[in-house]
Amino acid sequence: TATGQGTGGAATPAGGPVPAGMAATSVTFVSPDEAFVLGTAPCSHTPCTSIVRTLNRGASWRGLPAPVVPLGQPENGPAAAVWGIRFATPSHGFVFGTGLWETTDGGEQWAKAASPAGSILSLEVIDGQVLALTAPCSSQSGCGTATLMRRPVGGGAWQSVTQLHVRGSAGDLIATQARVAAVLDGTSVIVTANGGLSTLEHATPCTTQGVTYATLVAVTGPDSLALLCSGGAAMGSVDKTIYVSSDLGQHWTKAGAPPRGGDPISLAGATPGQLVVSAASGASWLYYSGNGAAQWGSAYEAGDGGEGFNDLGFTTTSDGVVVYGPALTDGNSEGRPGRLLLTSNGGASWQAVSF
Repeated sequence: TATGQGTGGAATPAGGPVPAGMAATSVTFVSPDEAFVLGTAPCSHTPCTSIVRTLNRGASWRGLPAPVVPLGQPENGPAAAVWGIRFATPSHGFVFGTGLWETTDGGEQWAKAASPAGSILSLEVIDGQVLALTAPCSSQSGCGTATLMRRPVGGGAWQSVTQLHVRGSAGDLIATQARVAAVLDGTSVIVTANGGLSTLEHATPCTTQGVTYATLVAVTGPDSLALLCSGGAAMGSVDKTIYVSSDLGQHWTKAGAPPRGGDPISLAGATPGQLVVSAASGASWLYYSGNGAAQWGSAYEAGDGGEGFNDLGFTTTSDGVVVYGPALTDGNSEGRPGRLLLTSNGGASWQAVSF
């Protein structure tokens, strides 16, 4: 849904210059062409959190105001920090982390919103509901048992959907597409087709926790899921097996094996036939299959020591995005790439975009 491109009207804040050295952490597309990016840039007065927006799929960018909270990561503990951005519409969006910040005017102004307890590890807007995966996090022990919460997009109280066990605190924990959301709970997958008002839980074929475990799930269509099971890790290599389901997890079929290089980070599918796996260890890879996981190739590879990825996802059946080497701390003192990679062919090839 295009809104007010180039008009500078109420629906589209005019914005200002993009801060020099902008490095991306999180990205959200609201149409094939309009996206918002949360990141950071070196600055003299902290926090250095920045938001930029494009109306033309990355050809040009404008800077927007950001919540006055430093960029950080869940495992850093309860200190105020943000690490994710999602927009429901071109005007209504959220920045999340140890709390929640909300805009209803396209990012011109941000207000602190009522937030569930704990850190928000993952947040998605689907079917009129905001879904948030929250957990208590500390720098000593990581993040504890997670709770899937929901509230109406238009506002209202947060309600618990279910408690679950998640692996790690990486982003992309809630998979969404086509009004369906899925999240892993140990050896099971929890699926909702109504924004969390009701859920179904199905067993996955990776049932031996610690040997071969359910690591990533993707929604690839209105009725279809893809699942990555992993195990057998050694020297930067991990056995990866893809299973697919055409009935939202009731039944699974073994589909193929992506390359072993790298620890799996995220899984996404433009369609059931086109799947992408991001992975990193000594290097960073985007693996692609165009035939339902039967055969795989490397669509993107960087020998970078394992900078990794965030927010791998698809806006249409051909258009996708991922953040390569996301910035992790305020000001990006580590000098991470923080670049956007875009695909327009379902993940078969990727091009870097500059801010």
